Amino acid sequence: MPHAARPTVTLHDVAAAAGVSVATASRVLGGGSRKVAPEYEARVLAAAAALRYTVDASARAMRRGSDSVALVADDLTTPSMGIIVAAMERRASMAGAFVTVSSTRATPERQLDTVRQLRALRPRALVLTSSRFEAGALGGRLLKELLAYEREGGRIVIVGGTDMPFSSIGFDDHGAGRAAGAFAARSGHRRVAIFAGNHARMSMSARVAGIVQGLREGGVDERDIRIVECEVSRQGGFDAAARLAASGMAGTDAVLAVNDVIAIGALSAFRAAGVAVPEDVSVTGVDDIQLASDVTPRLTTVSLPLARVGALSIRLALARTPRLRRLVVRGELVVRESTR
Repeated sequence: MPHAARPTVTLHDVAAAAGVSVATASRVLGGGSRKVAPEYEARVLAAAAALRYTVDASARAMRRGSDSVALVADDLTTPSMGIIVAAMERRASMAGAFVTVSSTRATPERQLDTVRQLRALRPRALVLTSSRFEAGALGGRLLKELLAYEREGGRIVIVGGTDMPFSSIGFDDHGAGRAAGAFAARSGHRRVAIFAGNHARMSMSARVAGIVQGLREGGVDERDIRIVECEVSRQGGFDAAARLAASGMAGTDAVLAVNDVIAIGALSAFRAAGVAVPEDVSVTGVDDIQLASDVTPRLTTVSLPLARVGALSIRLALARTPRLRRLVVRGELVVRESTR
């Protein structure tokens, strides 16, 4: 036999049972800042316990905002995003807040829909991560939605490139690529394949441009630089390297990937094809995810301070006295055994 649903107990019921006003009961149970006399507080708590009253968290959020920080990201499955989210959660927990996450698949329409839905839930702050947020996207509708949320008291921090009027933390992707290219040239490599990922992503195209600049400044002839687009995944790197190996390598002595995941896929493909790394070809990535130091050979990469950016985004979002900040973080070359 199904059990009958327990009747909903309201704040009015608790107030009536305690013999106090609804406002007094709300101050006791809603965590308000105004003090209540101890005898009234005891009566309200006793009545709430007897009636098995539970606070409606969603209603509280609608009245005064919640303690959540909402992260809106292109893709939550990448290792680099995992590092950022973990750091965000640690920092938010220290401040008495928590992080919720949403994925938009890097489409402006989904970004707009997600922000609209989150705005109705009134999180304390929004942290938006993408390779690029533009004020003119969707005819300015996303910017309009974000400005409305800010007027309602919300905070906004953008991780990535943007021309929007909010605090932001950007990565020097061009500089990271240039460091990788310059090191390859300095190490004597002269025929280079760049595994470029998806050129439509601003961060990827900036890294490619930086790699090319670093190579050319180091004396590599532009005719000997080959740009190979591939899926931004381990499989994308594996497939691109497998095709290169099947062609006989065409004299290529270095592969520079725009991120570590692609580079690690390339390492696997070269191993399967009998191409020795780094004896036959050097491999370099960007990001410095944890797996970069666990693979064999360990991956040379440009380390980006992903965890620091995650923590910093929360610090900016929860700052007591917010002010517009425009920050750019730079990477650092980490040389390991995948390059000669």
